Amino acid sequence: MSSDNEIKLGFFSQDVGHHVAAWRHPDVPADGGMSLDFHRNIARTAERGKLDMVFFGDQMAPMYPEDEQLGGTSRMLRLEPTALISALAAVTTHIGFVATVSMAYFEPFHIARKFATLDRMNGGRTGWNMVTSFESREALNFNVGVVSPPELRYRRAHEFAEVVKKLWDSWDDNALLRDKESARFFDPARLRVPEHKGEFYSSRGPLNVERSVQGQPVLVQAGSSPEGIEFAAHHAEVVFTAQSDLGDAQAFYGKVKGIAASQGRDPDHIKIMPGVMCFIGQTREQAHEKYARLQALITPQVGWMVVKQHLGVDISALPLDEPLPNFTASTGQLSRQQLLIDAARRDRLTVRQFYQRYVGSRGHHVVIGTPSDIADIFESWVDECAADGFNLMVPWSPGGLDDVVDLLVPELQRRQRFRREYTGTTLREHLGLPVPKSQYAP
Repeated sequence: MSSDNEIKLGFFSQDVGHHVAAWRHPDVPADGGMSLDFHRNIARTAERGKLDMVFFGDQMAPMYPEDEQLGGTSRMLRLEPTALISALAAVTTHIGFVATVSMAYFEPFHIARKFATLDRMNGGRTGWNMVTSFESREALNFNVGVVSPPELRYRRAHEFAEVVKKLWDSWDDNALLRDKESARFFDPARLRVPEHKGEFYSSRGPLNVERSVQGQPVLVQAGSSPEGIEFAAHHAEVVFTAQSDLGDAQAFYGKVKGIAASQGRDPDHIKIMPGVMCFIGQTREQAHEKYARLQALITPQVGWMVVKQHLGVDISALPLDEPLPNFTASTGQLSRQQLLIDAARRDRLTVRQFYQRYVGSRGHHVVIGTPSDIADIFESWVDECAADGFNLMVPWSPGGLDDVVDLLVPELQRRQRFRREYTGTTLREHLGLPVPKSQYAP
C-alpha cells in the first residue's frame, strides 16, 4: 500500500466517550475515566485496530464550570495526560500517544524534558499537542489569574516552541559514546548548548535527555484561529481541526499547507486530521439507533448548560418542544456558531432538537451509517484534499471504539486505504513523517 494512499487514523480518547451523555450509556463504566484498567483496555483495542495514535486533550479546570452546581456531567474529572500515556505505553508496543500540555503554565525546559523522557521510554511513540490555553477558568488556578490576548499568547508560543526544539537538539545523534575503555561517556564537541535568551524566555540548556529513535516527539496543534493557523503552519506536524463541511475543510487544508510551503516547509510533512464523531452500525438503521440512544440521555439541564457555555445564550426558560426562536450568537467563535444557528432555523429545529444537535458532539462533524458509508466519506475527504486522515472522537467507550476497530477498519483495509499491520515502530513512521534533522547539524 502506498503511504500516499493510506488514510491516517487517530483515536481521540476523552473520559468514557466524547458524547456529553456517554457516562450514562448502560454499557459504559461510569467511573472509567478515572480507571487505569479502562484506559489500558481501550489503548490495546486501538492498537489491535492498527491505529496511528491515541490522542489525549486536556484542560486544567472543569470543562463546564456551571456543573459545579448542577452535577450532571463527567467532565469535571480528567487525568493528567503525560502520566497516563506513560502507563499506557508500557502495555502496548506500536501505537503512538499524543498528550496535550499547555505552554501557558510551564517553562520550555519542563516540556522539553517531560516529552523527551516519554519518547525515550516508549521507543519514539510520543507526540506533544501544543496549546496556548485561552480559558479564564484555567488561569484562575495559577498565579497569572488572567488570560493574555491571542496575539500575545501566540507570540509567546512561537518562542516557547523554538526553545523546546533547541533543547531537543542538545545532543547530536552520535554524541553519546559510552566507551568504557577510553573513559569517554560522550563527545563534548557533539553537545550543543542552546544559550537561548529571547523576548519571553531564557534557557541555557543543554537538555539532560538524549534524542530518541524518532529524533523528536511529533508536534501537534489544535486550533483554527488566524493566529493558530499561522502557528500550525510554522511548527506543527499534525493539525487537529473541527471542520464539518467539505468545502470549509478544503479551504483550511489548502491554507495551512500553503502557508507552510511559503515558509520553506514540505506540505506533505503536515498531516491535517479533522475530528469526526462516528456512529457505526451493520445497517444504517442500527447506526441511527445508536445515535438516538445517546441523544435521549442528554438531560435538558446539561443541554442548556453547554449551549450557554459555547453560544453565550440562555435557553433554559424556552419550551423544549417548540421551535427555536431567533437569536444571535454572542460569544466565542461567532462565525461557526452562526452557521449552527442558521442550520437550526433551516431545519426548523425545536429547542430540544437544537441542544441535542449541538451538545452531543460539541459542533464537530458527526457521521452516521454503515462502515461502507463512512469509508466513502473518509475517502472523498482525503482524495479531494480536505484531510490526510481523521481523529476519531468515539461517542462512547469501549463500544464505540470496538465498532471502529471491528467494522470500519476492516472496510478501509478491504479498500486498501489503511494498513493491515504496522510497518514501523515509531509515531513518525506511522504518520509518514521524517525524522527531523538537528538544527545544529552541518
